[in-house]
Formats: sequence, structure tokens, C-alpha cells
Amino acid sequence: MTANRGVSQAFTEYQAARLRFVQTISDLSSRSHNIEGLEKAGVLDLLEPLLFDVLPSIQQTAIATLGKLTNHEEKLAYTVVKRDIVPKLLENFNKQNKFYKKSTLYLFRTISKHSEDLANFVVDVGGISAIFDSLGDLDFRVKENAVWAVGYIARHSEDLALKIVTAGVVPLLVLCLQEPDHNLKHLSASALYDISKHTPELAQAVVDNDAIIILAKLLMNEEVKLKRQVLLTLGSIAKHSTNLAESVVEADIFPSCLLLMGHPDDAVRKNAAILTREISKHTLELAQLVANAGGIAALIEFISTTFKSSTKLPGIMALGYIAGHSDQIAIAIIGSQGVVLLSKLLMQEIDDSTQAIIVWALGQLGKHSPEHAQAVAVTNIFPKFIQLYMDPKSSQDLKTKIISSFKNILPKCSAVDALEPLLGDSPPEILSDILQHLSESISN
Repeated sequence: MTANRGVSQAFTEYQAARLRFVQTISDLSSRSHNIEGLEKAGVLDLLEPLLFDVLPSIQQTAIATLGKLTNHEEKLAYTVVKRDIVPKLLENFNKQNKFYKKSTLYLFRTISKHSEDLANFVVDVGGISAIFDSLGDLDFRVKENAVWAVGYIARHSEDLALKIVTAGVVPLLVLCLQEPDHNLKHLSASALYDISKHTPELAQAVVDNDAIIILAKLLMNEEVKLKRQVLLTLGSIAKHSTNLAESVVEADIFPSCLLLMGHPDDAVRKNAAILTREISKHTLELAQLVANAGGIAALIEFISTTFKSSTKLPGIMALGYIAGHSDQIAIAIIGSQGVVLLSKLLMQEIDDSTQAIIVWALGQLGKHSPEHAQAVAVTNIFPKFIQLYMDPKSSQDLKTKIISSFKNILPKCSAVDALEPLLGDSPPEILSDILQHLSESISN
């Protein structure tokens, strides 16, 4: 009897020691500065047997710990792959409990996030099948980790996103969009973004599963993080083609999208401007629709009240696209002080990429007629064009856009007094165009 008690106690202590060890390693793995030391101590050799421990709590903690380790280090993720651990974890996956599934799906995510090769490995060993089954799981946390893994795989490439679509995952993501939990909605919208961003065909697969109408309704959700993602996802669909942009518009996203450009959160405002840009760029009809919905006033207000250059950039681009499609819409923008605003911004702006977009937008506004060109010329912005062109720090993209905008505006420009001051400072490649235009104007 005493001997049996001793045996039992020994095994109990061994079990407690294993659990204590794996919990300690799990805690240490949560902090990146510990990873190198754990790796040097041979943590994978010690952890691997515990991945298949007879005690579920030890096994599940070990899998989650492996996920934490691979989350920090791509090198460790490759090491785990070479050890052939993942295929073993997938054996009888569907028969495992929710804690095992959650930990394993977390490991998929942390391996997949680093590179296309690692994500392909997870797919090729049967990871998509496990993810597919988990998307229909009754447990919220299992479902959440499955959705997260989808996004981390799909984001890398068109090929991986296509494998996700072919596996039938998109309809399940759309169902997850309709779950009550905000985080699951956000992750699902993010995964749909990671799929749709690559090609028109992949975006169409999202549209064909009725995602747009659900995404559009979520624009009115109070959760800020969700608003940000939904706007990005709708923009990633609309960007590809006129038909896809029209599909987004048909979900009645206006005027909600325009109103969100006035949201207190910078990221929401920026993403609303991105969506407006992606719709406006395609056709006159879509640009007119945005303008009719109040888009001009909303964009000008957004640009004028936004501090960060990177945030206001999509709004400036949207204004340029809208102006470029139609002389009448461009006149409406001019009448709303759009040219004055952009010229003022260019005088103040120091970011090269933003300067380039402002120059381009002014070219789109001034290209239509003498009236349009005059509106640009009277802001006295042409000397700034020359100054930026001559600046050795200016990028080639900015210089190219300055040349292009001059070529757009000059043929329509009758404001000789705005051009004459440029004769002394302009470089030859711009001066020749100015001289040619002035000579034509005088002869006429």
C-alpha cells in the first residue's frame, strides 16, 4: 500500500513538474527579449514531447507556447516546420477539444504570418481543411482563431488567396461577419480584405457571396476598429474595376461613407477617403454620383481639417480623380474653393509624395478650359511648381507630375501675366512649352 502511494506520488509530482515547466516557458515566451535565451537553451527539444503529452492541459499549453515562440521569430517558425510537427498536430484534429483546436490554429497563424513559403506549408499539409472545419465550430474562440489564420495566409499572394477561395472559405467568413461579437466581425472583414485585395477575380468571389451588403450595413456600427476595417475592405473591392465599384455603390454606402470623413478617428476618416477615391477614379458616372451625394464638400472639409499629410492624401487624390472626369464637376470644385485650398497646401507642404499628388490634382482641375486654367493661374502657384522642379531634393515622380500638369494647363491658359514671370527661372524642358504657348497666344 505504501509502495503504491509512493509510485502514485512520483507520477503526480512528475505531472505537476511538466505542467509547471510548460507554463513557465509559456510566460517567458510572451516577451520577445527572452526568445534568444530560450532558443539557446534548447526549448524546442524540451517542448516537442509535451506537444503530445497525455495530459490535455500540458499538451494545449505546449502548442500555444510554440505559437508564441514562432510568433516572435521567423527562424523558429522554419525550424518548427522542418521538425514535421504541424502534420502530427493535424492528425485527428476534428476529434480534439476546443482548447486543442484554438492552440493549433494560433500556431498556424504565427507560422503563416512570416512569409508566403511558410503560409504555403500550412496549406499544403492540410491546414486549410482544419481551418474550414473550425470556421463552423460552435466555440467562438475556435472560430476567431480560424478566421485570423485565413487572413494571415491569404494576405501573402494571389495564389494563396485563391486556395482559400477554392476551399470554400468565403461563405463562412460572410457568416462570421454576421456574428454578434465585434472582434469576430472585424477579423472576418480583415480576412475578406486580404482575399479581395489581390485581383478582380478574387474580389468578385467576395461579392458573389453577398459580402458587400453586410459590410455596408456595418458602416453604421459604433465600433471604431470595425468601421476602419470595413471601409478598407470595401475599398479593396471597389479599386479593381468599374463593375466592382458599382457593386459597392449599389449597397447604398453614400452618404454614410462621406459622413465618416468627418469622424473623430483619423483612421476612419482616411479609410473613408480611400473608399471614395477608389470609387471616383473609374468613370464619369461614378465621379458624378460621388459629387451628387455631397462628395465635393465632404472632401474639401476633410482635406482642410486634416493635419497629417498621409491621412489627407487619399482625399486629395479623390478630388483630382473627380475633377479629371468632367469640366462641370471641376468648376464645382473650383467654386468650392478647392483650387485655393490645394494651392495653399502646396505652399505649406513638405512631404514629397503629397506635393506630387497636389500638383497632379491641380493639373486635373486646370486642364479643361481657359476658365479652369485661369482658376489655377490666379493662385500664383506656377512659381512654386518651378521651385519644386528645380529643388535637387524633389523626387522624379514629383518632377514628372509638374511637367505633366504644366502640359495639361498651358494649352488652356490665357493668363499671360501668370506665365511671364516664369521665363527667367524655368528649366529648358518647361521653358520651351511656356514659350511655345506664349507665341501661339500672341499670334492669335
